[in-house]
Amino acid sequence: MTREQVDQLISVNVDKLAPEFIETIRERLLDADEGVAQAAFANLKGSTMMFLIAFFLGGYGVDRFMLGETGLGVAKLLTCGGCGIWALIDLFTVGGRTKKYNAEKILSQI
Repeated sequence: MTREQVDQLISVNVDKLAPEFIETIRERLLDADEGVAQAAFANLKGSTMMFLIAFFLGGYGVDRFMLGETGLGVAKLLTCGGCGIWALIDLFTVGGRTKKYNAEKILSQI
């Protein structure tokens, strides 16, 4: 991919990526095929959507399951969100965890 294509792809999705991964993603995209890069960015999860899921279904661990944290999702489900405390804490951390999940997903695909 060209540098302009990479910059455009990253700028469109910058709100869905953790800042500490952006340079690594940029470097790998420069060597990647355009089709592979587009596919890697196709199904990113949005922070707002994940916040709403954590708000309404966080006590059941759905947010953890969706971010690939199956063990923590089961633990959160069995403890009813840690009696609500864990679910409340996750409301504040779900955005960062979503961005990190998206960045790691992209890096694994390119």
